[in-house]
Amino acid sequence: MRILVTGAAGFIGSALSARLLARGDEVLGYDNLNAYYDPSLKEARLARLTPQAGFSFVRAALEDRPAMERAFADFKPQRVVNLAAQAGVRYSIENPHAYVEANLVGFINVLEACRHGKVEHLVYASSSSVYGANRKLPFSVRDAVDHPVSLYAATKKANELMAHTYSHLYGLPTTGLRFFTVYGPWGRPDMALFLFTRKILAGEPIEVFNHGHHTRDFTYIDDIVEGVIRALDRVPGPDPDFDPLAPTPASSSAPYRVYNIGNHQPVELARYIEVLEAKLGRKAEKILLPLQPGDVPDTCADVEELRRDTGYSPSTTIEVGIGRFIDWYLGFYGR
Repeated sequence: MRILVTGAAGFIGSALSARLLARGDEVLGYDNLNAYYDPSLKEARLARLTPQAGFSFVRAALEDRPAMERAFADFKPQRVVNLAAQAGVRYSIENPHAYVEANLVGFINVLEACRHGKVEHLVYASSSSVYGANRKLPFSVRDAVDHPVSLYAATKKANELMAHTYSHLYGLPTTGLRFFTVYGPWGRPDMALFLFTRKILAGEPIEVFNHGHHTRDFTYIDDIVEGVIRALDRVPGPDPDFDPLAPTPASSSAPYRVYNIGNHQPVELARYIEVLEAKLGRKAEKILLPLQPGDVPDTCADVEELRRDTGYSPSTTIEVGIGRFIDWYLGFYGR
């Protein structure tokens, strides 16, 4: 298939693109390589893709509507995976306009391009952050998500609503994936595993929020990519069981689905750090701090719907996943 992947220089996008190319798909990567974190890491990810047959690349932003329209017109994608976004819960408190531009204006550009390009299926990144102040665990796609605690989360919930509108009005099949905490080789430098590894190796203290007591549904990158591909290959239709008198946010009378994509095995941050220390052979000096604004104490994904519909079955333990990350980190940075 011809598949357009936005955010192709990103952590998930580059890994997904590599897997799609390996199975014989033609991939157009679309990314602006912004400076939210080190662009040289994004360039390095991209450098692994560009020599491969079947891969081409456009450097542009989601909010650049003419560039988006040109990419769709030239490549004529059959399916689209939208992973590009302004990421980060904490940064959304400092720079809210970046989220409106990339995550809202950018997403309407993607939807419009898919609509006019007669795309067979749009898969897009939502986030576990949409659960916000919800304390009912595990998080289920059947639950209401009306209490976001960051603007980032609000934009991701808005994406789900926008996608539903296009599924309803224009019959565009859309699937939203609520990603839980993704980690692994080639990961993001602003995420805990990367930050902790760099500081421990440098002999610097690490900041441990909520005193290490919060839990996260850490999910290894290979498991995530497997789930994305399974979702991409399953084009949704109207849910025959959808009841407008008792609606669920997870499906619709339109060709629309939302899934959690996580590990369903939450781990306390303190335990995550213990495994990291064991793999590095070093103890961390910890600065214990309270929970940060915009953060939630716990996440846990109910992935039953994705398992039922696609056979998704994550299997990588944090011991294996952190070990692979450390091997990559030492090989890439040489220290």
